[in-house]
Amino acid sequence: MGRGRGRGRGKVEVWRIENSVSRQVTFSKRRRGLAKKARELAVLCDADVALLVFSDKGRLHDFAAHDGSMERILDRYERYLLCEGGDVMEDRPEETQGNMSYDHIKLRSKIEALQKSQRNLMGEQLESLTFREVQQLEHQIDSALRSIRSRKDHVLLNSIEELRKKERFLMEQNTLLEKEKAALLDPSLHAKNSPASSTSAEGAAVPNLNICAADSDDEPAPPPAAPHGAATGLPWWLLRPPASGQRGG
Repeated sequence: MGRGRGRGRGKVEVWRIENSVSRQVTFSKRRRGLAKKARELAVLCDADVALLVFSDKGRLHDFAAHDGSMERILDRYERYLLCEGGDVMEDRPEETQGNMSYDHIKLRSKIEALQKSQRNLMGEQLESLTFREVQQLEHQIDSALRSIRSRKDHVLLNSIEELRKKERFLMEQNTLLEKEKAALLDPSLHAKNSPASSTSAEGAAVPNLNICAADSDDEPAPPPAAPHGAATGLPWWLLRPPASGQRGG
């Protein structure tokens, strides 16, 4: 018995919970317990404690020892990494000698992180990612695909609605053109619809009368009517009276 007590508590084997429901329940319980331990540590030791936890679905759960201290703790952590003991400055010793501000260093680190995330989203440099990071990347891509499909469907619906409006407008224009065509092909409708046609016809008749009058002036006058002696059968020019000179002879 004493030997057993001397060995103390044995090592407990831990493995991934396969059942998704059980895994979610265990995560909720352990997360609350972890936050409780962090709060106790902050109170007992007067320490700045910040806790960041991402679930397997990519949901963020955070905890800070004091209200509003999460941003302050993270800023302090970044300053420590960049300016005092971090690997970022150790990898670039030549930059520590320059007159580079902290904001510049912080901004460049964010740019590098974004570039790395972009390469990962493009399927590059995945060898250095852990299983959890690969899962988070998969959830990000799935979420992005859902947003893209939703936007695509919205754009397609708007395009279809615009095409339907154009179709209705063209059909109305086609109906109006058909009516105008029918009116032009029907003479009775055309005469009724165009009152200027009768006026133009009357105006056209006047020049015809003038032309006839002009033609009558140019033609030679018909010969005079034959006298009553024409009954003798002689031509009319033999029956003309002789000229005055001939009578005197």
